[in-house]
This record gives sequence, structure tokens and C-alpha cells, in this order.
Amino acid sequence: MSDGDAGDARLVEASTLPGVPDEFQRLWTPHRMAYISAGPEPHRETCPFCAAPGMSDADGLIVHRGVTSYVLLNLFPYNSGHLLVCPYRHISTYDEATAEEVAEIGALTQRAMHVLRAASRCDGFNIGMNQGSVAGAGVDAHLHQHIVPRWATDANFFPIIAKTKALPQLLGEVRQSVAAAWDA
Repeated sequence: MSDGDAGDARLVEASTLPGVPDEFQRLWTPHRMAYISAGPEPHRETCPFCAAPGMSDADGLIVHRGVTSYVLLNLFPYNSGHLLVCPYRHISTYDEATAEEVAEIGALTQRAMHVLRAASRCDGFNIGMNQGSVAGAGVDAHLHQHIVPRWATDANFFPIIAKTKALPQLLGEVRQSVAAAWDA
């Protein structure tokens, strides 16, 4: 601003305008609005893992349908490509699964690892099941196994310092690439 403009209240510094970079970092995560809108207990009335197979693959985020189990993207992923393997049957713990379900969950997990390596060139995985709310399961009534791809370069300060995870791809894009790689 020039000296003559200093008294004009209509003139503002560019750094104070919306959309101009400032000291705050913003992560736009519109996919999380479904979770926020659902309220504090979104899965009390409808099990999302029972509902997903009744939807189209795109709407249910399903990348593969097996005989006893299926594979879908996690709606609230830890990393891009975060997959879940779920039996179609509504069971809550691994020891309730039949031998056929256990075998297919294992086979689908192994296939998912191959697919994620091909589709995203990941370097490793976190694989596990949280069974029961006390163990951290967000949907504790329906068994599901997590397959989280990891990259040598994905560790940064966000999760450690800011308790924030940056996801570089939208869920629809990830579902398309994983589903295409599954059938390749």
C-alpha cells in the first residue's frame, strides 16, 4: 500500500484474504462428511458390512466379491488403498468363522497384497483385526480384516505431531484402480 492509501479501510493486505496461504494448513477431506453426518453411533441400526454387498460395487466401495467373503475399501482409510476383507455372514469374531470363511479371508488377503503392490507400488503392509470395541473395532459386530498398504516415504510428521493423515487419492479413484488390478 502507498502512504496515501494507508487510511482507506477498504484496502486490506492480500495475506488476510480467503484462499491466500497463511500459517494454517488445511486438509480437505469431504469423504468424511458421511461419517460426521451419521452422528456419534452411525452403525447402531445398520451394519455397513451387511449393507455393502446389496449395493453396486462403486457405491459399496467393493473391489472383489468372493464366495463367502468380499473385499472393499475402508470408508475412513488410514492410507490410500486401505482394504477390508469381510465375510458376508454377520459374525463378530474370527473364532466364529467357518473353515471356508477363514480360508477365503486368508486367500483374499493374500490376493489383496498382490493387487495393492501392482496398483500402488507399496513397500509393505499392516494387516490385522480389531475384535470387540475394547480392542479398537469401529464396527465390532461384523468381523473384518484390515489391509493397509505402506510406503517407505509415507511416514511424516502429520500422524505423529498433528494426529492427521494426508490421503492423496479420492476413494472412487482408488476403488477403480484396485478393482481393475484385481481382475488383471
